[in-house]
Amino acid sequence: MYRSGLHSIVYITAPSIKIAKELAHDIIQKDLAACVNLLPNITSIYKWNGQIQEASESLMMIKTRTSRIEELTNFVKVHHPYEVCEVISTKIENGNIPYLNWISESVPEVPSILEENEPST
Repeated sequence: MYRSGLHSIVYITAPSIKIAKELAHDIIQKDLAACVNLLPNITSIYKWNGQIQEASESLMMIKTRTSRIEELTNFVKVHHPYEVCEVISTKIENGNIPYLNWISESVPEVPSILEENEPST
């Protein structure tokens, strides 16, 4: 039986497909996610500095462990070109169990501080 909320979908917008691909490759390389889907050519309409803006962007849909979202967010904030980048998430309530198990296998849990500080044997 699946434990609801163990995994999440994270949404991030990027100013271009090129930047979205670079971020996606880095996120996967660092084991911060199991999969990143890229949706190019979305139109975003938003208010920034008191003005209504319209921009062409790419949307990243990222599947990861909920426990890794803070680390993923911090990574994106450092590597994203926007002054304030979008990183929002929603927990997965249920789904295809083999796929959800694959996310778990692909994205390791965050090691606890105790495990990191334990001497090697």
